[in-house]
This record gives sequence, structure tokens and C-alpha cells, in this order.
Amino acid sequence: MTLGISVPAGLELIKAVQLHKSFGSISVLNGIDLTIKSGEVHAILGENGAGKSTLVKLLSGYENLSSGSISVQPLDSEDAGDLLKRFVWNQKTAEALNVILIHQEFNLIDELTVAENMFLGAERLRHFSVLGLRLLDRSGMDEIASKYLRILKSNIAPSDKVGSLSVAEKQLVEIAKALSKNPRVLILDEPTAVLTEQESRILFTRIKELRSDGVAVVFISHKLEEISALADCVTIIRDGNQVGCYKVSELSKDKMAKLMVGRELSKLFPSIPTPASKSDLAMSVSALEIEGNDSVSFELKKGEVLGFAGLVGSGRSALMEALVGLRRAKRKVVFIKGTKIFIKNLADARSNNITYLTKDRKGSGLFLEKTAAFNFSLFALKQFSHWFLDAKTELKAFLRALNLFDVRVKDLEAGVSRLSGGNQQKLLIAKMLETAPEIIIFDEPTRGIDIGTKGQIYRLLAELTQKGCAIIILSSDMNEIIGLSHRVAVMRGGQLAGILEGEDINNVEIMRYAAGLKKQHSKN
Repeated sequence: MTLGISVPAGLELIKAVQLHKSFGSISVLNGIDLTIKSGEVHAILGENGAGKSTLVKLLSGYENLSSGSISVQPLDSEDAGDLLKRFVWNQKTAEALNVILIHQEFNLIDELTVAENMFLGAERLRHFSVLGLRLLDRSGMDEIASKYLRILKSNIAPSDKVGSLSVAEKQLVEIAKALSKNPRVLILDEPTAVLTEQESRILFTRIKELRSDGVAVVFISHKLEEISALADCVTIIRDGNQVGCYKVSELSKDKMAKLMVGRELSKLFPSIPTPASKSDLAMSVSALEIEGNDSVSFELKKGEVLGFAGLVGSGRSALMEALVGLRRAKRKVVFIKGTKIFIKNLADARSNNITYLTKDRKGSGLFLEKTAAFNFSLFALKQFSHWFLDAKTELKAFLRALNLFDVRVKDLEAGVSRLSGGNQQKLLIAKMLETAPEIIIFDEPTRGIDIGTKGQIYRLLAELTQKGCAIIILSSDMNEIIGLSHRVAVMRGGQLAGILEGEDINNVEIMRYAAGLKKQHSKN
């Protein structure tokens, strides 16, 4: 089945020359050259803040060039000599030439159905010549939407309201929407950041089919193994400058990482000393029960990293949300340093020195249109005020945090939506830690983050444990769980399948518990 417009392989579809982009006095991209060919997967690689998303927004017409040129092959030509420089290049022009971008941020309206979102602005109409009426062809739109959702092997119904979907399902809707437009150039900005491994494999199969049909695919990913497995060539950019364009077959993952960050990467996972067997308990949780699930019990020591692993839907996030008061618990008993506490809401958790880092930094972690300083101060206002807010103390703490967490903010007056994903995540961590919590729960702490920023966050976790903080990590990244955790709690179906330690912390053993092949009684 042809998913896009069939084009002979090797034809130059887009040629970008010396692309520059500035926002006011701030330069984001400096002289990028890029050639996109049919039948090729072209990866864009760089650290968070390198300018990758800005680059693909230029290629797809969502941002205007500051300088440089973009030439595009006309739809009705397969002659390489017909490549035309585009003096007007915007989203409308790009989509008319079947250049389609799937954004890193969703462009969906929660109140509309899946089909209504997929055809928004391009609705299909039914004509009734006798009455002169034109009505929405809902059945036709539902049929087409269903076809492209089936291509992605999704069970989402066209009539489902987008607001009822999970983050991963919304990403699949975005991909189906793009495929329905018959792309000739398909640009994907971090498409797998929220997908499961199975969903990612299905997407990769579709991308390979598109490549076979001659469609050009531009693919941004922080996951070096994805680029190695999928891409034909990779353009690497660093701090807005082009490092080079390389054949993927000629680069090892280590070489890619070095070119991306401009330095040799030290050991990714730092050494975190194991807490002594007699270390004080930071927290004891017993009989934590969510409606419909068995109760869960576990203990957490000072200076310990306790990982929570499990397949998608295993209940890890729901369990921690119930612990900190974001979700109703049928029953829970929590002791902090031997004292029983009661947590009805997130404010109760914070007052007991427990902080929770959400996995949805854009949806519930940050106010994207507000400044970095505004976001940073939200949980720590008491520290910066007596009767009135002490703006000087607040600013001093904010600037110290920017330096400590290496948050790169080019414009202090801009909303944090302008920050890269990695800088947003580091700002969120700085915000959560400013209140000096003793127990920290990280839910997917490095999702969508480049390898250099991951290393920074891992070293921060190690430093926190050395100060006596107790840490819980929920992660879909098995290497992250294994590399950081002293013990690993494996969840399955909302229940605790087992707690592993020592040599049992490995991929095979974790998967056995996650898949239901093994189960043990709770071991704290």
C-alpha cells in the first residue's frame, strides 16, 4: 500500500542553503546547508537547544527564514533541473507541495473527535444539489481516519474525543493525520518520545514503507539506536552550527554522540554508593491501594535510588500519583522517619518534604507561556517572601539555579515554550528541588532528552543521594533503571510483582516479572 506520493529514489526534493534564523538579537541557527532526497531517511541530531526543531520548522514553513534560501522540486516534475527557489515559503505553501511536519508538541483540540482533528481546516463536504446544501461528510472522514489508524495498528476510534486519549495515542493520531495528507516529504520531530517500544516498531515499519515509495523522511530523535537502525544519513548540529552531514553506516553510536556534544562522553551512569543495610528509613509505605488493584507496600532508605519498572499500563505512575495525593487512594499508610503522616493532596506531600516530578512537563509541570523565573518560583514563594515578595532574593536564587542546573535561557523575558525540551526539564527539576525535599519521585526524568543532558541529570541524582535524599525513579528506559537503581520494584497490572536487587537487576529478570512469568512476595 502506497502511503505517500510515489517518487523516484534519489531525486532532490528540498535544497536548503545557508539557513539562518534569529529571534530578535538571539541567533538560533547559523548557515545550515541541507539536501533532502526522495527515498531517503535523513536524521537530524543534536543536543537539546542545538536548533533541531527550529530547523524543521523552517523546512516546513512554520517559521520564516532570517536569511538563506529553500528550493523545492515541483509536484509535477521528476527532473532534477526543475528545482525551484521559493521566495514565498510558509506552512500553506509547504503543505501544498506535500511537505508535512509532525510537531514535537501536539496540534490537536481535545474537545473534537479524532476524525475532526485529522480533517480540521480540510473538512470533506457532501453536496446535495437539489437543496443546494453542503454538509460535513462525517462518515467519509471517519472511514479515511479509520484507514490510517489501522495502518498504525491502533485501536483508536475516529469518534473518540482526543481529550480522552493518552499522550501516546495522541501522537499516533498526529502521525495518522500526516499520513492522510499523502506526504512527499514527511518531517517527524521526536515521534517516539512518548510511544511504547511496540508502537515505535510499527512506526518504523511504516517509515520504511514510505522510503520504499520514494518519500523523503526527515527524522529527529535523541535515540542513537533509532538513528543507526533507520536513517541513511544524519546531519549533526551543535549550538546552532552545522557539524556535518554523514552516512549513518560510517558512524558508530559513540562517534555520533561525540560529534553531537563536541566532547568525549564520560561514563553515562555515575557511581552511586549503596546505602548501608542499617541506613535509616526515609519512608515506609504499606497498604497503598487504588480502586481495583491489590495493595502495594515498599520501603525507601535515605540515600537510596529505588527504581520502578514495568510495561506500559503497569500502574507505576498511578501508584505514585496516589501516594502524593494527585489520585484518590482507597487506602494508604505512610510513615516518614517513623512518624505516620497523612497525604490528601500534593500540598500535604510537599509539607512532608516529598516532591513529585511529573512525566508531563508541558501539560502539568510548567506554565509554557510564563517566564523561566515565574515557573521556578512557584513552589518556593514562602522562601522569597515575608509580608511581601523579596524580588531581589528571588532573582538571586533563580540565577543561582540556572547556573547550578545548567539551564540555558537566552531571553529571560520569553515564555519557557521557547526553551528546548532538555532545558525545560532541567528548569522543572530546579523548581522541584528549590524547596529542599528529602524524598524525590522522578517520573520519566529523561524522556525526550539528549544523551548529554541525560548525563547531567544522572550526576545530579548521584549528588542528591550523597546529601541523604531518597529517590524513586519511574522509567520506561530499562538501561536507566538498571544503571541508577539500588533496587528495582517491578509492576504488573497495578500490582507489585517483585523487588529485585544485586545481580537480579538485569534486563531478562526484570522482563520476566513485568511479563508475569515470575512473581514474588513483597520484599522491602
